[in-house]
Amino acid sequence: QVQLAESGGGLVQAGGSLKLSCSASGSILSIRNMAWYRQTPEYRRELVADISGDGHTNYADSVKGRFTVSRDNAKNTVYLQMSNLKPEDTGVYYCNANIRDRYYIWNNYWGQGTQVTVSS
Repeated sequence: QVQLAESGGGLVQAGGSLKLSCSASGSILSIRNMAWYRQTPEYRRELVADISGDGHTNYADSVKGRFTVSRDNAKNTVYLQMSNLKPEDTGVYYCNANIRDRYYIWNNYWGQGTQVTVSS
């Protein structure tokens, strides 16, 4: 069984930084795209950033220049370095990954979410 586990959320003042981590575990053969989404207080889930298996990245316009997504393929882990945080970055951040399991089946997996709160 494949699982994703996030860590690194918390409360930070505007202008501060946080780094989120998400590790995939279980019977994993390979991982394609890994991504971070966030659910806003209005319950909208939006893509924040994603990274392909060969390292190509994509960012939401609202976080470009402030957030950096990266991954460590040896550890099956994706990171999100968040800098110059703003109150509108507040939300629950979810990790997402497209993973092939030991049965050679590709599935989309989600983590449980980690809260990020930015105070003004």
